[in-house]
Amino acid sequence: MAFQTLFTGVGVALVTIFGEDLELDAPATADLAAQLVELGVKGVVVAGTTGEAAALDPEERAELLVAVRKSVPEGSGVPVIAGTGAPSARQAHRFTAAARDGGADAVLVLSPPGATEPLRYYEAVAEAAGSIPVFAYHNPAVSPPGIPVAALADLPISGVKDSSADPARLAETVSSWDGSVYCGSSAFLPYAGALGCTGGILSVANAKPELCAAAFAGDIGAQLELLPSHRFIASRFPAGIKELVAARFGCSPRTRLG
Repeated sequence: MAFQTLFTGVGVALVTIFGEDLELDAPATADLAAQLVELGVKGVVVAGTTGEAAALDPEERAELLVAVRKSVPEGSGVPVIAGTGAPSARQAHRFTAAARDGGADAVLVLSPPGATEPLRYYEAVAEAAGSIPVFAYHNPAVSPPGIPVAALADLPISGVKDSSADPARLAETVSSWDGSVYCGSSAFLPYAGALGCTGGILSVANAKPELCAAAFAGDIGAQLELLPSHRFIASRFPAGIKELVAARFGCSPRTRLG
């Protein structure tokens, strides 16, 4: 298949802002996305794992996508990508069709739990996506077992986000497959950049986008400065990243998960 590179550099796995009553605050989430774009992020993922997608109703997903799409409009050069992964192909198909109709530039699709051969799942997603590209999401800690590297070539996808935090797997993917590869771990961004990854899609970019970009470009000092935030987020997810975002941007730190 013909691969499409959606963006290069650091993108953000956007948090979803909730009010004190835990109701969705789509305008605040959209404002955060716009601020992060001004600070240099190259892509925005809405309703992904960091965005607590599992706690969002379909209507909230749609509202969130519309709000972020308005704050990061087409023509800005920054794609808005919707998370549409789900436990079943039927759900993922529905979420993907809604994201396509809602103006997403692409979809990022977490592999389903328990699936050792994800081809049929991604075929269903690709059918729903139509003309917008599909990016697979390998995160075995969240949805095991994830996607075998050898399976990528058979999937109807343009790229993959790899959140395995496994440097050897990342190297194998980049060296054996021609699609876009986005690193999902902020623990070794200079390595990912030097390896030839297309970019990163990162939780910590919600609070530290400048350091993420510098680290991916090879700045070891920036990587070392990022590590405490990386560890803090990993130890208290998703509350940790919400607290970091609240400290920098004044957003509500409330979470529905965790």
